[in-house]
Amino acid sequence: MLFNSYEFIFVFLPFTFFIYFYLNKKHLAEAAKGFLVAASLFFYSWWNIIYLPLILGSIFFNYILGESLSKKSEQGHVGKKLLLTIGIVSNVTLLGYYKYSDFFIVNINLFTGSEIPLLHLALPLAISFFTFQQIAYLVDSYRGQCQEYDFINYTVFVTFFPQLIAGPIVHHKEMMPQFSKTQNKAINYKNISMGLFVFSIGLFKKVVIADTFAVWATAGFDTATSLNLIEAWVTSLSFTFQIYFDFSAYTDMAIGAALLFNIRLPINFNSPYKATSLIESWKRWHMTLTRFVHAYIFTPLIHSFEKYTFNKGMIALFISMVIIGFWHGASWMFIIFGILHGIGIVTNHIWKKKIGIKLPKILGWFLTFNFINFSAVFFRAKEWDDAIKVLSSMFDISHIVLPASLANNVSFLTHYNITFGSWLSSIHGNIWTLFWLIGGFILILVFKNTNEKLDNFTPSYQNMFHAGICLIISIIYFGKVSEFIYFNF
Repeated sequence: MLFNSYEFIFVFLPFTFFIYFYLNKKHLAEAAKGFLVAASLFFYSWWNIIYLPLILGSIFFNYILGESLSKKSEQGHVGKKLLLTIGIVSNVTLLGYYKYSDFFIVNINLFTGSEIPLLHLALPLAISFFTFQQIAYLVDSYRGQCQEYDFINYTVFVTFFPQLIAGPIVHHKEMMPQFSKTQNKAINYKNISMGLFVFSIGLFKKVVIADTFAVWATAGFDTATSLNLIEAWVTSLSFTFQIYFDFSAYTDMAIGAALLFNIRLPINFNSPYKATSLIESWKRWHMTLTRFVHAYIFTPLIHSFEKYTFNKGMIALFISMVIIGFWHGASWMFIIFGILHGIGIVTNHIWKKKIGIKLPKILGWFLTFNFINFSAVFFRAKEWDDAIKVLSSMFDISHIVLPASLANNVSFLTHYNITFGSWLSSIHGNIWTLFWLIGGFILILVFKNTNEKLDNFTPSYQNMFHAGICLIISIIYFGKVSEFIYFNF
């Protein structure tokens, strides 16, 4: 079920809200949690019920293992480490089987000349997120940082529907105490107003802004056979803005929906396009994924070295970034994206340590944003040829097309191989496309993000009016319901 659908907004969300708090009001706390689990599993099954046993099996397996890891036992350190290894390998194997099997088969066939048939497995919704979340739980249990002896509690932790599909990747110790607080089991009208406010803003970002940019990005990457220079730049920028507002929207809507239930999710998105360095950008984008990779991949890699050095740290960092890239999908395009960001962020660290010259903020932002924009081409492209089509056209100064309406005023430009005509026709754009791009820059650079708005939020008629306007306009745009980009990961 999509956040940006009539079923979710007008049926599922209000029904779940009222039943959950009704049961809590009647002092049926366990029944309320059980209902929330059932509702979340229904929410998950709406996409494809065939994978419901998969997530339930994963939950049961990790709960049993986590319970064993968190208890003091006669197995000792070696035995618990073996259990942890079994848990991590099992989770990664499950993820690898469903997400990467065909990728590996295709490449084995390509390099060996074999003809192993593809499995054509549909990617189970949210498998990347609930797998990483449960790996973190196992490691935290092994370290003695969390304990869970109640299966319903653990299932709530994994399946809570606002964060189930596309994150944030949460820790047991930051979520479950919130469900246990007595005051959180009663309706909180300030949290409701905050939740509806941020949810409405997120919905507007998705259906009005992100889906508008998606039209030009999709046409440029998937439909157009060739692009002129301006079309190529509009294509790349459109996707750069699309994924920004799409993921920002999901994050807002997840936070908003959780607040209705008096649950505060960790910040997962914090204006990454305001960053003046690639290091800062990754501290602002998908923050819980970065947190997971740092704690459970980068740090163990560092500890695996006999002696830490800066160069070894950079190797571990590069490997971590490649893993982040590959985590997004079974494609060489995602691996190339990870490699590019690995090189970029290592270069950023080397510059800081070895050269130490601090760039002016404007220059730092310009370099960072353009690096993100160029690398996003590989993130979006389905194949190598699609990426090259866009990138090569972005620097093809021999193929510049300007609007036909300018021909009489600047006709001298024809001497420089600049032509006039349908300048954005290949991507179904027009002059309003440029205004959307300008508006995109203004929104990401000038306005406060929703995290900052929530910090100083007070219920008021003005905020209610803004939320209402966002909701009404968004519903008008509901003609075509589209998935969030991160649903594919």
